[in-house]
Amino acid sequence: MRADARRNLDKIVVAAAEVMAERGVNAPMETVAKRAGVGVGTLYRRFPDRNALIAAVGDHYIHTMARALDEAAESASDAWGAIWDFVLWAAEPGRAALATALAVLPQEVIVERAEFARVRAGWVEQFDGLVRRAQAEGSMRTDVGVEDLIHLLNVFTCHPADLPEPVASQPARYLSLMLDGMKASAATPRPGTPS
Repeated sequence: MRADARRNLDKIVVAAAEVMAERGVNAPMETVAKRAGVGVGTLYRRFPDRNALIAAVGDHYIHTMARALDEAAESASDAWGAIWDFVLWAAEPGRAALATALAVLPQEVIVERAEFARVRAGWVEQFDGLVRRAQAEGSMRTDVGVEDLIHLLNVFTCHPADLPEPVASQPARYLSLMLDGMKASAATPRPGTPS
């Protein structure tokens, strides 16, 4: 792909992610083209239908999550700090709005696609490695697993409408409180097994 075509493709996907976060997955394609600074014809040459664009946005989303986890792991002084930084980053309102918009789609549109599944599997493996490191360092409870964190993020980022209003309006506060409960210092055994 020529460099200018690649730039247009990237601009369209980033613009689509922004527009879908603001207006949902059924936002007009014309709005996406305008935000990207390209003509509608250019958009449709790259993405012949809405599902193709949504799939590209899904891939963009999971790649962004994977890069953010890499950055958190590299910049934090320990594994617990990396987990903390990443979870709060993932729940920032604009990012959570995109996750919410994508969560209403049938799984085959995004989640079951090969690229999304491949990147997500690597992301989960790295996230699990951080959890195990934090536990080995003594900063995180040993009865918490990576899936517990993923479920927590899923609730806060993909289904905020299901949360009580005071919680939904301050996701960082309540996620922080929940993360505090995962510290090793709060290690009173809980019912159930780690995921």
